[in-house]
Amino acid sequence: MCGRYVIISAPEAIRRLFDYAEQPNFPPRYNIAPTQPVPVVVLENGTRHFRLMRWGLIPAWVKDPRTFSLVINARSETVLDKPAFRNAMRRRRCLLPADGYYEWQVRSGGKQPFFIRPVDGQPMGFAGLAETWVGPNGEEVDTVAIITTAARPEMSHLHHRVPVTIRPEDFGRWLGGNDVDAEEAGTMLTAPPPGLLTWHEVTSAVNKVGNDDPRLIQSMTEEERAADAETAVASKKQARAEKSRRQTDVAGDNGQGSLF
Repeated sequence: MCGRYVIISAPEAIRRLFDYAEQPNFPPRYNIAPTQPVPVVVLENGTRHFRLMRWGLIPAWVKDPRTFSLVINARSETVLDKPAFRNAMRRRRCLLPADGYYEWQVRSGGKQPFFIRPVDGQPMGFAGLAETWVGPNGEEVDTVAIITTAARPEMSHLHHRVPVTIRPEDFGRWLGGNDVDAEEAGTMLTAPPPGLLTWHEVTSAVNKVGNDDPRLIQSMTEEERAADAETAVASKKQARAEKSRRQTDVAGDNGQGSLF
């Protein structure tokens, strides 16, 4: 899956790559998280445009977003069929500029975050689907999800899913709207080819959404690795203590409950 990602290239470099009309200026972001506004490239009337959308797709038919689960990723295997995605796949395909993303590898001692980026250091375009949700009072919210697919063997040890990246030469086809039907666009929903991406361990500071600075993408130092290990041990001890306390409270209650 893809639950956090990074945009650190200069705005002009991203504009040149994605060839949109606007000239937005935005700061580097080292820890983009769901529900936040994210840059999106769309095709409107034959021209590419830069838009900001909420990361977390809300289909147009949803009556109350509060009752609808947050959809940050769409599985490539079902985008042509699932009601939440099929209309967007036909008419509202988009691209999300990114310089890399984070993935958490499950280990016996917990989860280890990795930063994954293109080997050549250039930005990439995640395949996305967009929807505009219109509320009962006419308010509009532009939303987006990132498409994922099964990871290739060389990356599956990190996670079994990866975001779909569209090659720059295929940006036009992916955004093609009515000129490229959904079935043809679906043929582009493949995992990044071997050798395109590289990755390294990073500190668990990325786990906290409020952290957003360059140190998040830097390779872990031995001191940081030791500190993370100590934090993991302390968290496990705290969890065991809390579990033991709850069990003691239940046992001491004897089924009688308490008024105080």
